[in-house]
Amino acid sequence: MPEVEIPRADASLPAYLAVPDGGDSRPGVVIIHDALGMTTDLHRQADWLAGAGFVSLAPDLLHWGWRPRCVVAAMRALAAGRGRPFDEIESARTWLVARPECTGRIGVIGFCLGGGFAVLLAAGGNYQAASVNYGAVPDDADGLLADACPVVAGYGGLDRSVGDAPQRLEHALDANDISYDIRVYPDAGHSFLNDHPSGEMPWWAALPARFARAGYHDPSAVDARARIESFFHEHLDVTEPRS
Repeated sequence: MPEVEIPRADASLPAYLAVPDGGDSRPGVVIIHDALGMTTDLHRQADWLAGAGFVSLAPDLLHWGWRPRCVVAAMRALAAGRGRPFDEIESARTWLVARPECTGRIGVIGFCLGGGFAVLLAAGGNYQAASVNYGAVPDDADGLLADACPVVAGYGGLDRSVGDAPQRLEHALDANDISYDIRVYPDAGHSFLNDHPSGEMPWWAALPARFARAGYHDPSAVDARARIESFFHEHLDVTEPRS
């Protein structure tokens, strides 16, 4: 079943699992959602990556309480670089690595809030590739990303919420000789890869969305997905599956 429960010491972690067709072992991808959490769009992201050949796992990091409270807690953890979301993401990663369908090589992809997590996770040594989509980049990125995995990133040129994040990310990766592919889409705003049904947009997210010119932008999304697929295949595919 697509809905799974990842066991943890305190409480299980709900997640959505999408597995490619066929019986061969494939690389895995952990998907970190935006501030809306487990949505129709998140399921579609996992299904897209599974269709591209990756065992895809999307944990729900907002499962434990009132969603705005969980979002604030996640933002604080992101600023601190530690906390419950990081622990739960690591539980998801280790669970995915142990799956028989997975080769053990893992990528991470994040959107908005999740994009910020993807930046930090790229530096942790547990992933072989990271996809950062309109995620925040910390001021100390040059030092933080000294040993980062390869990074593919996408930002919207109309997005007023990310500031100079694309430039700071590129500078940090250049400074550390990390392989990357970063693109700013001039006609796209924030969340251009996320096609949320209107009924799933909560009231507390509407004003930030307008400020960031948020919304799905198909031409940019099509190009970004192709770049992500190609980058992940380049860095995650292996010749022989794990024994």
